[in-house]
Amino acid sequence: MPRTFLIDTDTASDDAVALIMALRAPDVRVAAITVVAGNVDVVQATRNALYTVELCGANVPVYSGAAKPLMRIYQNATWFHGRDGLGDHGYAAPNLSQQSNHAVDAIIETIEANPGIELVTLGPLTNIALAVSRRPAIAKKVSRCVVMGGNPCCEGNITPAAEFNIFVDPEAASIVMRSGLPVELIGWQLCRGGAVLDSKDIDEVLSLKTKLADFAIECNSHARKALMIQTGEDGICLPDPVAMCVALDPSVGTIWSDHYVEVETQSELTRGMTVVDRLNVADDERNLAVWEPAIAAASKAKVCWQIDTARWKQTLYTALR
Repeated sequence: MPRTFLIDTDTASDDAVALIMALRAPDVRVAAITVVAGNVDVVQATRNALYTVELCGANVPVYSGAAKPLMRIYQNATWFHGRDGLGDHGYAAPNLSQQSNHAVDAIIETIEANPGIELVTLGPLTNIALAVSRRPAIAKKVSRCVVMGGNPCCEGNITPAAEFNIFVDPEAASIVMRSGLPVELIGWQLCRGGAVLDSKDIDEVLSLKTKLADFAIECNSHARKALMIQTGEDGICLPDPVAMCVALDPSVGTIWSDHYVEVETQSELTRGMTVVDRLNVADDERNLAVWEPAIAAASKAKVCWQIDTARWKQTLYTALR
């Protein structure tokens, strides 16, 4: 029996590649794709998701969801991904249409209809927070909740303290971390360094000479330039595909540990920071007052600290063939 995935995304260039990986996986059935405002506005992100599904020749329902964070002014990442989120190459409008239901309703219905489903989140957590707030019981029906988000051990990619997905809607992220969902946190740091597609890797992808391989590189062209400005790395950084790779094969994550994770929602300086209790001191007398809500939720996240970068890249190549 195939595994069943529910994917929530703010579809831009790296999300599109992650969607391809899931849609091409032989042992996975994607039950639904839900869309949230993040990298681009929710209308454009929905269009990009439909375009990617169509490119793969797949038949998966796509639902549009939250157009803004729970409490914050919406901020996009078009500076990184391009105005359309796919590098501004003028891709044609998809022929597929979105479903009429709202993404939050679709999340609840899809989880309830598929106990044991695996939830993969690639954008801000607004849709997921709304769903678990409306129907808390769905958290126990999810077998894994793979979250691309956070920066548990390093600098962020939108502020010195925070990764973009968590920064955009920190209140939603806080709700999800305390919801009882079995969170597996795949932080931004895992797509850095040796996980970046360098020139040799990019040539390897292009040598496949498939429409999916060409699209994966082309739609990330703007992001490649932005990464050079941001970090000085010459290549393509793919946080969402790395998270999808771990969702497809958890053993690609080579170092894991379980910890309470809190998200900063009060400070402007550290807004959206993912604070990981790596030393397991949250419940001692010095910290208990602050950490009591997280501890009361009795929900630790599995935090991934290292991946097998060679296996990650081979998984990508296989999906794009």
